[in-house]
Amino acid sequence: MYAIIDLETTGGQPAQDRITEIAIFIHDGEKVVDQFDTLINPGRSIPFFITQLTGINDEMVRDAPKFHEVARKVVEMTEGCVFVAHNVRFDYSFLKKEFGDLGYNYSRKTLCTVRLSRSLMPGQPSYSLGKLCQNIGIPLQGRHRAAGDAAATAILFDRLLKISQQEEALTKPGLSPADTLAAVDANAPAGRRPVPQATAGAVATKQPSARKVKAVQEAIRTALLPPNITPEKVASLPHEAGVYYFHDEQGEVIYVGKSINIYKRIQQHFAVDYKSRKSIEFKNSISDITWELTGSELVALLYESHEIKRLKPLYNRKLRRSVFPAGIFLRTDEQGYKHLYYGRADDHAESHPLIALGNQFKAKGFLFHKVSKFNLCQKLCDLYKTQGACFDYQVHRCKGACLGLEPPEEYNKRVEEAIESFTYEHGTFVVLGQGRRADEKTVVLVENGRYMGFGYVDTESFSARRLADFRDVITRYNDNKDAQQIIRQYLRTKHKDKVKVFNQ
Repeated sequence: MYAIIDLETTGGQPAQDRITEIAIFIHDGEKVVDQFDTLINPGRSIPFFITQLTGINDEMVRDAPKFHEVARKVVEMTEGCVFVAHNVRFDYSFLKKEFGDLGYNYSRKTLCTVRLSRSLMPGQPSYSLGKLCQNIGIPLQGRHRAAGDAAATAILFDRLLKISQQEEALTKPGLSPADTLAAVDANAPAGRRPVPQATAGAVATKQPSARKVKAVQEAIRTALLPPNITPEKVASLPHEAGVYYFHDEQGEVIYVGKSINIYKRIQQHFAVDYKSRKSIEFKNSISDITWELTGSELVALLYESHEIKRLKPLYNRKLRRSVFPAGIFLRTDEQGYKHLYYGRADDHAESHPLIALGNQFKAKGFLFHKVSKFNLCQKLCDLYKTQGACFDYQVHRCKGACLGLEPPEEYNKRVEEAIESFTYEHGTFVVLGQGRRADEKTVVLVENGRYMGFGYVDTESFSARRLADFRDVITRYNDNKDAQQIIRQYLRTKHKDKVKVFNQ
């Protein structure tokens, strides 16, 4: 049994929007045997642009039942049914959210008629419900109303069932799409088979067909996949560490990710219930997946960060910044006190920043945080301009380094602790990790506190003793705050990589 469902809502985000109309058509595998539709009072005003799209306004839903009043009806009608919709993740996510708010876990197998249409009717110019119905001759009355869209989806689903049951008709040479559909539905011209009418609450007595429909079963099994991604593509994904790319129909990279197991991570991407229109659009935009193996988790993290900065994919929010013009610097005065201070990287070209940051405002805030956490002197960190004591000394938070009252060696210990909290334990070192093959190692080089890049070496032929040997095998990549943070955090985990330290 199949429950063909369409919803109208106050917007595109299940987390905050609500249902305004629902229609359910129950299909037994041969025909529609039951139907239910009703407006829903969403408990909030309907945005004007939604009213323009659907025609549903606040007055229409004022006396309509609220969702909790029809929830039992929805559960009972769809019990034991496959949840079918055109772009099923949208409708299914909204219903799950509404039921979740009632404390009920609504769970059904799902089937997307967009995906099934792409599989059984390839080559259509568009698979949106309106354009697809127009192209294959399905009447669509009441567009953007739940009953009208659900009725059209029911006819479409009926067509798809018959195409899948008579696949030999699709393989006959010389048949046009209209002829093919007519051959499938011998009782009516293509696109003209009506949906049998049934009253709300009618009892379905016909048992579903025992015939196994391969295409439909496959569509149910793969309902969570983006419409343009085949099960074969997912099955080909490696169970190894690396960076992966989601591409749109034009081949543009729209998302970059990384994982120690690309296959499992992408399966997790596709298994979640998306909560917003943007996330649904993201999933539906994925038309291809490519990847690059890295062997090492650390290299995967660093390469992902680099690729996001290089490509700036539409759906990546983090790690996109590629320019870090400010930073935190260190100097020592004539009395031996170490000064942490912030500034523009261009103004301090002679010295590399201890950490690079996005702008001076962020750098100043970062330094204030370190001063507070490690009890440093605001004056010695250039955060309090004065000839005398800093403000913190007056409120007993500074120990008097600004007046020379605290010995430099004691004050400098806390400066070093602060620096250690955002820099590496060693100034120059190499991280040797797992390669892409058993006879290969990854090399990540940090020199004088600066990330230099990574590369790969053959364990049988490569024998390095000098720092220069490692410089020769890496590909140079930009040092920045993100790369520094990735390396620092990774080295604090229980990793199995070897760290080779060089004293310079």
